[in-house]
Amino acid sequence: DPVTGERYHVTFRPAPTPEIQARLRQNPKDQEENIDKRLEIYYSNVKALEDFYQDAFYVNADQDPYVVFEFIESCIIKPLPCKK
Repeated sequence: DPVTGERYHVTFRPAPTPEIQARLRQNPKDQEENIDKRLEIYYSNVKALEDFYQDAFYVNADQDPYVVFEFIESCIIKPLPCKK
């Protein structure tokens, strides 16, 4: 909101009134073409990072935090065998 400086989200924190909603502006970094550029850069660099960090392990972070912690701890203390 350019008047108050408050930030709103369409789904998670919508503007409380139609008047406020009418004056909201989108952050230029969130425009589709900028997101596309950022994703293109990310995907162009990901292969180089995977090659550099060959001993890295993948973590499914969409789990209970305790499960994620246990998995990371087990990889550090007793690394799982990996294909070479």
